[in-house]
Amino acid sequence: MLCRAAVRGLLPAGSCRRVAAVRAAHMGQTDLHDEKSLEKPELRPLYMDVQATSPLDPRVLDRMLPYLVNYYGNPHSRTHAYGWESEKAMEKAREQVASLIGADPREIIFTSGATESNNVAIKGVARFYKSRKKHIITTQTEHKCVLDSCRSLEAEGFQVSYLPVQKNGLLDLKVLEKAIQPDTSLVSVMTVNNEIGVTQPVADIGYLCSSRKVFFHTDAAQAVGKIKLNVNQMKIDLMSISGHKIYGPKGVGALYVRRRPRIRLEPLISGGGQERGLRSGTVPTPLAVGIGAACEVSQQELEYDHKRISYLSQRLVKNIMNNIPEVVLNGDPEQRYPGCINLSFAYVEGESLLMALKDVALSSGSACTSASLEPSYVLRAIGADEDLAHSSIRFGIGRFTTEEEVDYTVNKCIQEVKRLREMSPLWEMVQDGIDLKSIQWTQH
Repeated sequence: MLCRAAVRGLLPAGSCRRVAAVRAAHMGQTDLHDEKSLEKPELRPLYMDVQATSPLDPRVLDRMLPYLVNYYGNPHSRTHAYGWESEKAMEKAREQVASLIGADPREIIFTSGATESNNVAIKGVARFYKSRKKHIITTQTEHKCVLDSCRSLEAEGFQVSYLPVQKNGLLDLKVLEKAIQPDTSLVSVMTVNNEIGVTQPVADIGYLCSSRKVFFHTDAAQAVGKIKLNVNQMKIDLMSISGHKIYGPKGVGALYVRRRPRIRLEPLISGGGQERGLRSGTVPTPLAVGIGAACEVSQQELEYDHKRISYLSQRLVKNIMNNIPEVVLNGDPEQRYPGCINLSFAYVEGESLLMALKDVALSSGSACTSASLEPSYVLRAIGADEDLAHSSIRFGIGRFTTEEEVDYTVNKCIQEVKRLREMSPLWEMVQDGIDLKSIQWTQH
């Protein structure tokens, strides 16, 4: 039997078996000829970590497959049909990304991901305008790639202001206004925080920056395709986008760079001058098609996804907090993206809880820093006690999360938190009415 792609004429019939094998592997199916796989099927944990990465939407995979097999031309080859058809697909993807954020397609630059987009935006603007402006503003709760980009610029002689956030995780606009100097070139504030899910007032920040003639960059990797964004209405000058956070492929991202008034950047990569000279290198057509399709699907599904994810989020938080005492929701309870929930379970070590919940894929913070045993710098920045910061778990709810998965996670969480607290001498002391803060602990 022919696969759909072959029927449409997109793939040669002989490749259908390979495509079926890829899809079977993607859906967790086993090869019937693999005797070892028949002995003991692998049980995988439930996936509740969509802030780290999201699964590839099957509709996106369908769009990508032809460009992985048949349409393999270099999109920058201008002398034959192979190049033309790849270029056409690449430009369509550019339009799809632009449409999602209300931009002009000519303002979209393809990159390898949001990390590269953040580096290009921050370092590119700073270095281009360094003769006149050498001050940059960001916040203490930004993604690590933003903070590290700023630190590298400090080593080059730039002045960087790392603004504190309030206890709810939001930036105080008065603090930002006071921090802007005559030589400030750029303000970089993320839209949705990847650890605690708070949504910064990006429109207000954009208008403030515009009135002070300062460029505004936002890392929107966790926001694009999940909440409504319009770069013109919000006065955003540069925006970083990630493919794999919106059910697209890994290894591709985009950077929005405003054309009017024109934002100038110094490129990080030298070469053939692709992407308006801002990002040299061959654009990978299958990945560009993937992020374009992911943006199109996200635009179509945005309202439905947000409504459904909000319902599942409320269900998870309500059921956990109604059944477990001493649980803290980190970040503002209202101004947040509902799919990112960060809870601290007092008197429970977060790493111990993660190990106990081994049949649910969760994390204790950003995937980029979760290997560290140090408490999250984001939680420290919002003033969380070190003990509570160590007891935090991030729950991620996405497009493919089911109600049954949420209920299973809640029940398992309730069960394991109670079990771990029963083993905790601190919890026993609290139950006996002892104020732990009044105890003078001795050090050995």
